Amino acid sequence: MIKKVKNKEIFDLLIEANKITERIHGKDISLERAIFLSWWCEKGDCKFCYMSSQKDRIKNPEKAKRHVKGIYAEAELTKRMGWNIEFLSGGYGVYSTSELKEICETIYDITDNPVWLNIGITDELDQYDDEIIGVTGAIETANPEFHNYVCPSKSIDDIKKMLNQAGELGYKKAITIIIGLGEEIEHLNDLFDLIEELDIDRIIFYSLNPHPATEYHLTPQPASLYYASIVAAVRIRFPNIEIITGTWTDNLANIGILLKAGSNGLTKFPLFKMYGNRYGRRVEEEVKWADKNLKGSFSDLSLLEKENNLRPELDPFIQRYIDMCHENLDIKKI
Repeated sequence: MIKKVKNKEIFDLLIEANKITERIHGKDISLERAIFLSWWCEKGDCKFCYMSSQKDRIKNPEKAKRHVKGIYAEAELTKRMGWNIEFLSGGYGVYSTSELKEICETIYDITDNPVWLNIGITDELDQYDDEIIGVTGAIETANPEFHNYVCPSKSIDDIKKMLNQAGELGYKKAITIIIGLGEEIEHLNDLFDLIEELDIDRIIFYSLNPHPATEYHLTPQPASLYYASIVAAVRIRFPNIEIITGTWTDNLANIGILLKAGSNGLTKFPLFKMYGNRYGRRVEEEVKWADKNLKGSFSDLSLLEKENNLRPELDPFIQRYIDMCHENLDIKKI
């Protein structure tokens, strides 16, 4: 597999990966929304991460928490649009386990679906119940030495320990991987070994999105064919795994090729800046021309107006997001 990637036999990989995907998973493609709970992290030293640029600027971490009704409003709207919640995510040291559990329970009640967690390394997974379906470990890059450089405060061994505990408790297991950090193609071996060792159910790939004030701010995003070749290699090696791929508004052309490479779902969008406008419709066109079937919508504004009489206290927060979608129909800036 690594030889094929190195030799740039990418179209061969894509054809094989697409056949495997459609045979085992079908053609349905989900839209995924990561819901962030806060914008602060007490570790704050992952070299690519936006939160690392904010740590020294935020004096009171409590003020970096999102309003819980805004979180619930976002969950309600993803349900209306037919999207999945990719996971709940927040930096280290912001929420207690009891607070997180209550948020998960409420979102489960809103969406009728248990949620994935991506809340950092924890040894308190036994405090959760049916409100979560799985646990995500933010591996980011699978080679141990390179990982220690990129994410010095997030030990791979500690993440593995957490995911093993998740499996023992009956939860599904996922990892995140960022493409374009400077990894070597040979690191695919480390990724394959990790997926196999932990019996991973789901892998979420992101393309590097260089943030200002981080070490990667001048680093180019990875080439689309390189990104797709890594996804295809994982699909071929692990036919049954669920693959989610992320891209940004300046790389929407990646979507079609990532779907052909084996992706089951799409993520990493500034949702309320894209929904209903030409960016959202472009996502739908990419899915259509990859010959896939999109679950949910990125353009139907009527879906946003479905009433939720069970939680009227969320209405002002829901309306704020709906107004944002309408304001962004005439795109100003993303």
